[in-house]
Amino acid sequence: MDYLSSVIVEPEVPVNASVIWLHGLGSNGHDFEAILPELGFPASAPVRFIFPHSPSIPVTINGGMVMPAWYDILAMGAGRQLNVDQLKASAVQVAKLIDHEIASGIASERIILAGFSQGGAVAYHTALTYPQPLAGLLALSTYFPTAQSLTVESANQNLPISIMHGQYDPVVLPDMGRDAYHALVEKGFSPQWHDYPMEHQVCFEQIKDIAAWLRARLAL
Repeated sequence: MDYLSSVIVEPEVPVNASVIWLHGLGSNGHDFEAILPELGFPASAPVRFIFPHSPSIPVTINGGMVMPAWYDILAMGAGRQLNVDQLKASAVQVAKLIDHEIASGIASERIILAGFSQGGAVAYHTALTYPQPLAGLLALSTYFPTAQSLTVESANQNLPISIMHGQYDPVVLPDMGRDAYHALVEKGFSPQWHDYPMEHQVCFEQIKDIAAWLRARLAL
């Protein structure tokens, strides 16, 4: 079976947990690899980090330029228009990575899905439609474009979700992140919301919060 090409960072000890982390538009799997030392995990942490590379496709908002993207974006702004079929196709590919981790011996309850911006939109769809219970979903500076059409899998109806967003984000507006939060509440979830004095990025305070959340979810 073909899988998304990925940057894979293995721990120094036998693995019993995995974090699959999706990058944003125009980036690649190396984008968040650099954050790992900042998480401050001990060498004994049995966690594999997987940073998939999206395919490269024409992106309408960038004049049709071919670049790494999980799906095409047709128009920006709060009423963002996108190719939902491509988003769902990317979610299927990410789900295959989860399947592969389970087949390698990692319990689904020990797998976390994370995503930034475009990657977060795919992560929302993948995690909430995955048929086995996951450990958590980390949604970074992102939005939930399939919130109205998606049917949540019962296995992940109680999925722990942490949403983190920049207060001054000009790319994915803070209201888009809050809309995702409210959509999740309407679906019966109890997501956490954190915002930070930043734009479309990550910051040191947030990285500390990410590390604490991952440690809590994986009992590190």
